[in-house]
Amino acid sequence: MSSTNSMSTFSSSKSTKSERSKDRRLRDEGTSSVVGTSGMSMEVVREVREDPPEELEESNWPAKGGYGWVAGDVHDQSSLFRWSRLLNSWLNCTPVISKGVSRGIVSLKRVNAIDRVCHGQEGATEKFFYMYMCHFSQLHVRLPLDDFTMDVLRALNVAPTQLHPSSWAYLQAFRILCQSLYLEPTPYAFLYFYDTRPRCPATWLSLISRPSISRLDAFSQSFKHFKDGYFKVIVKEGGKSHFLNADGSTKFPFSWTSNPSRYKDMGIEELSASDKEVVGMLWKFVDKLPTKGLVRVYNSVHPIIDIEGICLLLKLC
Repeated sequence: MSSTNSMSTFSSSKSTKSERSKDRRLRDEGTSSVVGTSGMSMEVVREVREDPPEELEESNWPAKGGYGWVAGDVHDQSSLFRWSRLLNSWLNCTPVISKGVSRGIVSLKRVNAIDRVCHGQEGATEKFFYMYMCHFSQLHVRLPLDDFTMDVLRALNVAPTQLHPSSWAYLQAFRILCQSLYLEPTPYAFLYFYDTRPRCPATWLSLISRPSISRLDAFSQSFKHFKDGYFKVIVKEGGKSHFLNADGSTKFPFSWTSNPSRYKDMGIEELSASDKEVVGMLWKFVDKLPTKGLVRVYNSVHPIIDIEGICLLLKLC
């Protein structure tokens, strides 16, 4: 063997050993796989050292107390978005703000290591609320929230993350359904079709379809992995008119509540004239309508065409 080949073999062997040593060192320092709402890997964290020291140090902070009224699987669940680079990576490929709206109305921030989705505003210098990434990636919610959505949250007395994502799907589908019928969606016309059963200790609130009158089928998409994907939406000066009333109060609960509203067999006589108009129109349809198909319109390249298609479908029902 020539000296050149010998040196090459030695160099290659040395390089391989060096890489193996490096890989072992990285494993010792920590590696983790991040799983998104779809169950697929979003990003692999190969070097914990890449994260800012202040983010790493937060793990040593004491947990916040005073949340015994919240179920354990809620207040024990940390977020993937305690790491700023994960949040920034996700935001680069997911729209959050409505088209034509200034991005400066809110600031989207990571949570710290001890923040939990049920935590309140204690210690905050600016008003904020939490949102899940599935709200935007799967349900196509956009900020600022529209009046109908905020009114529903207020009627239910829940924060955005306190309403289960599958129930958000009903809300989104109802909006587009009303739009296709040239109706103004109202919170009580929507809630007329559902019951709620708040639990103690508090957990995610689900809307329960009333079998005899429900007009939307169950949302078939799974939300198994939504719980660890929350981040902060901080209201900035330019966004106060969207989220706050003139007196500075919030237009919907920003934080989890211990007493969500209970609805059971709401009677038609409890509705206003405008509510009855919406309900009466939906009563005309015998078959249940596809919740998933309606939600998909929000992400359509040609939403007007899709809405016209829904109108045609409704006429055929």
